[in-house]
Amino acid sequence: MKKLLFILLFTITFSSCEKDDICSDETTPRLVIEFYQIGDLTVKQNVSNLKVIGYEPASIDTLDFNGVSKIAIPLNLEDTKTKYKFIINSTSTNPLLINEDLLEFNYSHENVYVSRACGYKTIMELNAADGVLLSDAPPTNDFWIQAINIENNSITTENEIHIKIYL
Repeated sequence: MKKLLFILLFTITFSSCEKDDICSDETTPRLVIEFYQIGDLTVKQNVSNLKVIGYEPASIDTLDFNGVSKIAIPLNLEDTKTKYKFIINSTSTNPLLINEDLLEFNYSHENVYVSRACGYKTIMELNAADGVLLSDAPPTNDFWIQAINIENNSITTENEIHIKIYL
């Protein structure tokens, strides 16, 4: 009788449990940027020793990239703008080769329910009028970023290019 009661209790206990939910969906996406040659807008351009530093808010990490034509960077979810310093040739010993441009990303954001396992993710929408603003860092020198094109204002996934930068 004790065995039967134990088996019945064991069966009821574990049959009421649910499988662990595993989040297989994409969470909050990062902004995906791809670099191209200004002379031929279809040719991707690898960047050398690119350092991307968040300076507003300062809590955003420093990201280092080398020899890549595509990067993904996070946007601040607690504000509607994020500012980054994009520094090309950042590891050069010649200070004349180091060039810094400033990019400001302006956007709105919305939390969207994904699933019980994943919870919510934040999707962003770059502003139509001023989604990306380019300026030069002091001391001013030539821009290494020649042009910027917003390919997709909606930042809902990392599987697509949001911004193209021409060098």
